[in-house]
Parts: sequence; C-alpha cells; structure tokens
Amino acid sequence: MSNNNYKNTLNPKVFYSSSFSIVALLVFALVSPESADSLFNSLQNGIVTNGSWFYVLSAAIILVAVLYLGLSRYGSVRLGPDHISPDYSLTSWFSMLFAAGMGIGLMFFGVAEPLMHYATPPSAQAETVNAAKEAMKTTFFHWGFHAWAIYAVVALILAYFSFRQNLPLTMRSALYPFIGDRIHGKIGDAVDTFAVIGTIFGVATSLGLGASQINAGMAYLFDWEISHLNQIFLMIGVISIAILSVVSGLDKGVKRLSELNMILAVALLLLILSLGNTVFLLQAYLQNTGAYLSDIVRNTFNLFAYEKTDWIGGWTIFYWGWWIAWAPFVGLFIARISRGRTIREFIFGVLLVPTAFTLFWMTVFGNSAIDMVMNQGADKLITMVGENSSVALFVFLENFPMPTLLSIIAICMVVVFFVTSADSGALVVNMLCSYGKDNTPIWQRIYWAAGVGVVAIVLLAAGGLSALQTMTIVAALPFAIIILVALMGLVKALRVEKYKRESLRTKTVSFEVGDQEEWRDRLQNIVHFPSKTAVNNFISNTVVPAFESVCEELTKNQIQHKINTVKNGFELVVMHGDEEDFVYSVHRRKQRQPEFITPETEPDEDDEQSYYRAEVHLKEGGQDYDVMGWSKLAVINDIIDQYQKHMHFLHLLR
Repeated sequence: MSNNNYKNTLNPKVFYSSSFSIVALLVFALVSPESADSLFNSLQNGIVTNGSWFYVLSAAIILVAVLYLGLSRYGSVRLGPDHISPDYSLTSWFSMLFAAGMGIGLMFFGVAEPLMHYATPPSAQAETVNAAKEAMKTTFFHWGFHAWAIYAVVALILAYFSFRQNLPLTMRSALYPFIGDRIHGKIGDAVDTFAVIGTIFGVATSLGLGASQINAGMAYLFDWEISHLNQIFLMIGVISIAILSVVSGLDKGVKRLSELNMILAVALLLLILSLGNTVFLLQAYLQNTGAYLSDIVRNTFNLFAYEKTDWIGGWTIFYWGWWIAWAPFVGLFIARISRGRTIREFIFGVLLVPTAFTLFWMTVFGNSAIDMVMNQGADKLITMVGENSSVALFVFLENFPMPTLLSIIAICMVVVFFVTSADSGALVVNMLCSYGKDNTPIWQRIYWAAGVGVVAIVLLAAGGLSALQTMTIVAALPFAIIILVALMGLVKALRVEKYKRESLRTKTVSFEVGDQEEWRDRLQNIVHFPSKTAVNNFISNTVVPAFESVCEELTKNQIQHKINTVKNGFELVVMHGDEEDFVYSVHRRKQRQPEFITPETEPDEDDEQSYYRAEVHLKEGGQDYDVMGWSKLAVINDIIDQYQKHMHFLHLLR
C-alpha cells in the first residue's frame, strides 16, 4: 500500500507544474485584472445561482459525517500505530489549530461582520433588537461547527491514510480507496498541484486582508498613510519573519509563534471582557449559543428558495466556498500536527474547542460593538465598517480605556497571525511538493514562503486580489466533490479497520508449553528486568530462529514471506498478493525501571534507571505485550496465533 521509498524529497512534476500555473494565473490577473475579475465573478454568480444547493448539502453531509465518526465505534482508532503517543501537548495542539484555522479572519471580521448583519440583516428589520439577535446568530452560523467540520474531515482523511496506512501526507492519498496505487501517478500529481495552487492563492488573499488591517492600525497609532506601498513594505517585513520561522521548522517556529498568538488572543479577549459590559457579554454568549444550536438544522438547509435574495450568495455560500477552498491547506496542516490522537479525541478537539473559543470571541467583540451602536451612540462604527472594514477593530478599541495599549496588542496579534498563516501555508505547500515530507532542504521552504509573499504583493499592487479571491471560491466546487468522494473512501477503510479489530478478538486455540514447573519460569520472566544487551541477545537467539522456523513451513506451503531488519528488532512479513499482508515484528523498547527493583545484572552505562522489553508489533502498531524470556516454541505459537487472527480478518473482508 505505501510508496514512501522515494529517491529524493522533491516531486518535480508537482513542483514545476504548480509553479508554472501560479505564474500563468498571476500574469492573467496582472495583465487584465478587469477581465479576470469579470470572468471569475461570472463563474461565481453561476455557481451561486445553480449550485448553491450543492454547497449547502455538502456542508450538511460533512458535519453529520464528522459527528458520526466521533461518536461511533471508529472513534477509538488511533491516527498512527496503536502504541504511539500524540506528537504535541493539548496546549500546543490547540494553539496551532487556532492560528492556522481562523487566524486573521477573527481579527478582521470579529467586529465587522456582526455590525454588517446588524445594519443589513437577512430577514429582520435593520438596527433593531431582533436585528442584533439575528446578527449574532448568523455570525455564529458562519464561523461555527460547519467551518471546523470541513477542516476536520479533510484533516482526518489525510491523517488516517498517512499515519495509519503509511501513504504520503498529501491530498492524493485521500483518493487511495478508489484508485489504489494510481495515486502515485498522474492523477495524484494533478490533485496535489491543484491543492498547491489553491493554497498559495488562498493564503495570499488572506495576507492581503492582514496587511490592510496592520496598515489601518498603524495609521491610527502613528498617523501612517493607508496605501498599497505601505502595505507592501509591511508584507515584506512579515514574510521575512515567516521565512525565519519556516527555516526553524514546525516544532520551533510555527509551534512557538502559535503559542504566542494564543497568549495574545486570550489577553486581548479578557481585557475587552473585563473592560466592557462583562455580565451582559456572558449572558449574550449563552443566549447566542442556544439560539445557534436550536436553529442549526433550519439554517443549514435554508436557501431562501421562497424569498429570493442575493444575501445568501454574498454570505453563506461565500463562506462555505471559502472554508472548502481553505480545507486542503488547513486540513493538511491539522493532520500534520495530530499524529497519535484517536479519531474521537481528534474530532472533538478540532470541532468543539476551537468553535467554542471562536464563538466566544465573536460574542465579546461583536456584541460589544452592537451594544455601543445601540446604547452608547457609537454610530461611527457602522459608518467605518461600511467604508473600510479593516479599520473597524481600531475604531472599536477607541471606546475602551487604554485604547493605545489595546491597539498595540491587536496589531501584534495580526502580525503574528500574518506570520503563522504564511509559514504554515509554506509548510503545507512544501509537503505537497515533497511527497508529504517536511524535512526538506531549506531552499524549498524559503522558495514557498517567499512565493506566498510575492504573490500577495503583486496582486495587491496590481489590484488583482479580488479576482483571485473569487477564483479561490470558484475552485471550491470541484474540491467539494473530492471531499465527499474521499469521505466515502474513509468510511470504507474504517469498515476494514472494524473487521481487523474483530478478528483480533476472535478466540483461538491455546497451546500448552512446558511441564508442571513452567510456572516458575513464567514468574521469573515477570520479575526480571533485563538490560538492552539481554534483550538484543534474546531477539537474535530466540525470535529470529522462531521466524526462520515459521518461514520453513510457509515455504513448504508455497506462501511468500520475508524477514526484515527494522529499527530495534526484526519483522516477519507474509505476503498475500492483493490482500493485506501479515506483519509480525519484535522490537526492543526502553522502559523506566520500578523503584523497588535492584537490578541483578550490571546496567548499561546510560540506562541505570531503565530496563528493556521485547514487544510485539503488528501492522497496526505495538500490541503492548512483552515476549522477553519466552521459549522459541512459545514465540512460534504466538506468531501462529496472530496469523490465525489475521486470516480470520481476511475472511471477514471477502
């Protein structure tokens, strides 16, 4: 199934074809921005008119499917081998989820969108109490479970097939259940190229929003002129920081910046909450959440079929398309940082925690802004949102004590969000062009980090940003189809996983070994804490001969097999043609020694507080039992026992 033994990290077909396509689209947007804008707008209008039902249906199916997978028996499946632990702590994981998933959008729309809905609600009378309620409910709907479910399903598909099935961590792997090994050919290259193009332009348009908001903040604080030239200078500075972050790698640059961003976000949120109408905001959060949840089914399927309006195309369909267009980038990034988590932990971590925080953010900023307009006469906010939404946040902060301090924190947040979007986008594109690997040469990481900045700068200078933003939304239509097809493939693969687990629970024949004094040997094995050398000798002198004896019998039955050397041990592989191979391996694994034990043998120099186990691993990962000290016959019987379970698993699949 896997095909990861590539000679080098760069996939030239994806790298060069995506680079050429990006340049071609960039030239088109530069040479004829009006034509590009007209073409993509006409495509978007056609999709809204004729295909809005498909976007709505896709978002609904994805949300239901994600909830089902989290609550079902599949939830206990781990994204990686059974024995593995998560790569990142919960704090670091949530920080990176938050930074990559929403980022600049929260800063840009936290004040602006609720006020826009308050001024022009979809159905209520404008600038009334009902309009305020509808504004918050609509904002929750656009930034809530549907957005994170779209991210979660793509991330889950990629993480499962990569970490569980040893396929490349790129978009092509999502199609494996349907086209098999052809994902390693032209079809896979085309899918990855499409994902690269969408990611580059999606991140570039987001950076355009970030640059305009930083420029607006600087204008308020330091009387900077709001101009494309200043925004280009800001982009150059931020992209330079992003390049340093990308070069540092995921565990240093992106992780630390994400954690810093979370600290700044929580600090700004708590300041606004404490300086504003705290009790009202807490009450509003609960009421907004209740209204959102009570109407989620109706709103999900509401296409305004009886009340013809342009509102749904300008808002809901735009958002669904935007989240789907961003899903290759955000989904692949989330998959990369989620190795080792169970499906249930993954889904509720990705779906619930970021959504709860996002909706609380929208309440604190959005409800505060609406309250200022309704009850404090801050009509300037409505005016500024209509004229320049990037300034709305800073006009809003003027109404609080210490507005300069709050604005500085906000600008720092936008800058860090800016950097994390750029470096995580560059990381994802680099992986798409490198067979899913992130330990690539530095020049590749710099190339894509700088490339994102160059695209954003060129589009901003030429006025082609809106055309490419519209193109990104249009590209979401074919990708929505890919997501639904891949979702069916994931369910199909998880059904196979279920059969595998059932086969492992099947009762097998037990084998009696030894004489009546065998219990003494068993007790000796339990209380013995062997050294590294002892375990190495056991694997070489007992496990390998057991493998060889099994191989002799397999040869007599004309069954293909091989013995491989693996890290810290050996593995026996029994090939079954097109059906899944049987893998049984024994690995030396280090453990901390209990404090009440005095080692009987001289410990290794660097392992005075440790002992070693000879643990059995199957294809799914470590099985968490130790065969150290077993006889050759006992090891053979265990191999046969596991092989019998595997054959029962293949029987269930047929």
